[in-house]
Amino acid sequence: MNKMLVALDDSASSMNAVEYVARQFGGAQDVQIGLVHVLPNLPAIFWDEGHILSEEEKRERRKVVDKWVTDRKAKMDPVFKKATDLLLNRGIKAGQIQARSVSDSTDIADSILEQAKDEGYQTIVIGRCDRSAKHVLGSITSKIVDQGRGFVITIVE
Repeated sequence: MNKMLVALDDSASSMNAVEYVARQFGGAQDVQIGLVHVLPNLPAIFWDEGHILSEEEKRERRKVVDKWVTDRKAKMDPVFKKATDLLLNRGIKAGQIQARSVSDSTDIADSILEQAKDEGYQTIVIGRCDRSAKHVLGSITSKIVDQGRGFVITIVE
């Protein structure tokens, strides 16, 4: 079975990656597709107070952080739905698709690579962000290419 991991965010380039997978593998029975979104790092305001937090402050901070994570995941729900619908409309069955958000990440590229390795994916598909000619690839894509030994890496414009 071919296992493909598609890095997903709310950009047009990541949806292009999903469309590519849907076109290339629509109707295939021997493919498993993972959609993964990595939440960005917490903003500094959530962790940098300039002093050590008391237990009460820690509890209050945890509530704020949990709400922030929940809100970010909710923002991705329509993106996951759109990506899943694209795949389903091309004949990929619901049981062949797995969607996941990663929220405990300090580095997006590392998290994508770790997810691919841990879940046994052979291929990583990522959209190429719209950069000027001076920057051929974005930093996340470049890092995945540089450190993605052992994976087939497909970059979709």
